[in-house]
Amino acid sequence: MEKRAFVDQLQREVSIPNPPKRIVSLVPSLTELLHYLGFEDEVIGITKFCVHPEVWFKNKERIGGTKSLKVDRIIELKPDLVIGNKEENTIEDISDLENFVPVWMSDIYTFDGALDMIRRLGVVLNSEERCEKLISQLRFLFGELESIGKDKSVLYFIWKEPDYLAGDETFIGSLLEKIGFKNACEISRYPALEELTSVTTDYVFLSSEPFPFSDKHSAYYQSLFPNARILLVDGEMFSWYGPRMLEAADYFKSHLKSQL
Repeated sequence: MEKRAFVDQLQREVSIPNPPKRIVSLVPSLTELLHYLGFEDEVIGITKFCVHPEVWFKNKERIGGTKSLKVDRIIELKPDLVIGNKEENTIEDISDLENFVPVWMSDIYTFDGALDMIRRLGVVLNSEERCEKLISQLRFLFGELESIGKDKSVLYFIWKEPDYLAGDETFIGSLLEKIGFKNACEISRYPALEELTSVTTDYVFLSSEPFPFSDKHSAYYQSLFPNARILLVDGEMFSWYGPRMLEAADYFKSHLKSQL
């Protein structure tokens, strides 16, 4: 089978059969993208966290968690393309896999980085036209959302005990800014709340994932930030890149905007 060299988002050159026929996805968002692009037969393995689409979650072989992959089983499946992510997967697992199978890595921490991933994978998968259409839709839809936050500040919590936040250089932080908010957490990546000093904020967002925040947690954060509005938000809308961003745009425009 003919192979072509592609450059992934870590700037690594990866030799992949053209087109790939046996694909393993190590990332929930990318599994959803593969479904959106119509790779029903080609996808032969997904993680236990790849819950969308539900029919794939029920019927596709699960090859462990994003950070606890069944490396030996993936190799046994003989994929001609494994798709991973720098943040979601461990260096050890990826290093073990790439000794045996082609591994294309994504690295997404901005809105534009998500679009770049879609474009690059579109080339790898011979789905350029469909991916370019998705990119155009996302640029248009998010272009209409830039005033939602109205330059108000927000803290976005992803975990409790300890309290972790989505800071700078994260996809979540980039989406917050894309829809007009100012991220009150200016520390890079995912710092603990105790790392912030004298922070004030207009809003506190409590995410539904990875920690399942609920109404019972609101009073605690209200006590920490008495002048802020505490809102429960759908974490998938802020953290899943790919076609879920279409749904996210509608969520921001309707549901979130009505709460502000």
